[in-house]
Amino acid sequence: MKSTLFTMNRRRFMTLAGGALAAPAILSKTRAYAQNPTIKVGYVSPKTGPLAGFAEADDYIIKGIREKFAEGITNNGKTWNVEILVRDSQSNPNRASEVASELLLGEEVDIITAAATPDTTNPVADQAEVNGTPCITTDCPWQPYFFGRNGNPAEGFENTYHFFWGLEDVIGTFLDMWGQSGVTKKVGGLFPNDADGNAWGDPNLGLPKPFAAAGYELTDPGRYQPLSDDFSSQIQAFKDAGCELVTGVMIPPDFATFWSQAAQQGFNPKIVTIGKALLFPSVINSLGDRGNGLSSEVWWSPSHPFTSSLTGTSAKALADGYTAETGKQWTQPIGFRHALFEVVADVVSRAGDLESPEAVTEAIAGTKLDTMVGAVDWSNGPVKNVSKTPLVSGQWQKEGDQFDLKIVANSAHPNIPLTGDLKLL
Repeated sequence: MKSTLFTMNRRRFMTLAGGALAAPAILSKTRAYAQNPTIKVGYVSPKTGPLAGFAEADDYIIKGIREKFAEGITNNGKTWNVEILVRDSQSNPNRASEVASELLLGEEVDIITAAATPDTTNPVADQAEVNGTPCITTDCPWQPYFFGRNGNPAEGFENTYHFFWGLEDVIGTFLDMWGQSGVTKKVGGLFPNDADGNAWGDPNLGLPKPFAAAGYELTDPGRYQPLSDDFSSQIQAFKDAGCELVTGVMIPPDFATFWSQAAQQGFNPKIVTIGKALLFPSVINSLGDRGNGLSSEVWWSPSHPFTSSLTGTSAKALADGYTAETGKQWTQPIGFRHALFEVVADVVSRAGDLESPEAVTEAIAGTKLDTMVGAVDWSNGPVKNVSKTPLVSGQWQKEGDQFDLKIVANSAHPNIPLTGDLKLL
């Protein structure tokens, strides 16, 4: 509350100071502003760096959202302009924190948003919490987001809200997919020494306990450093343990190095299911024929039965529009980027007072919205400040000259249709 009051007092001081210095000019501008007020929304994502695949579709989505927001959003009978200010985290948590601070203190955004792994969502949310600014984030499992920020389930956070799936969901859908394969239940784990890897590999909150309960033997050689150039020790450990499955959460360059060295060293698992690295068609295409049959979680696809609350567009139409405009294959973050701004639009329309950070935060907390990625509703999350979205599993299968991500496991969400059958490598 102290930081919120500071933000409000700072803005009030600047307004009063400006009025004292140039009263006639400010008065005329105030009348114009009152006729056409503007709310500023900051957005941070990794446009460059090793996580850039997460932001590949940002330009397309932001362009469409800006066109929609050009109509303005009505709140309490008044139409507000919405200005979106975009910043690049460069796939670096320190840079994410810096640009968030610039947006909050320099641009004085009214709402800040962020997406793509805890390296971006967490530092942005932390800056928003300190400065008392409403914040909405996505594209990060909720445990690395919540516990990675030292969240207390009994208290939660004051200003920062997140929607995505959790590790319990990725575990469930991976086990669902593997259970139909008939392979030996011995799994090699690849977990980097970063927020995602430490969460996924955590002995209490991550994959080990549920895997053991389901009868899977996990070989975890320990944390490796991101951008490692040698996975020989991990590969040997997996070979010694007789692992037929490999899983983990990796950035694309690390997986490419591991997968190349696995071939060189004669390690040939029957299923490879990796979070993060194998989400994007650009990564799979870069692996050539070695990309065929790799698998990952599926957050969103053209087959998902959801539509936009903002435009009425279906998942398939949104994906097709991206391909038509860019010539590129659809990518999973498309749906979540669009949904992020669906939530922003809904909050802006409902907030009791858009000039009050507390009122905007209250509107975020009260969200109950069917979006492009499913329902966003913070009243029934696993912890305060978190709303969960559905998750299924998919496998990259080559059709002609193109790899297609087929949904092959959907037990937890049968409303999301299967589009293929699992095939062993």
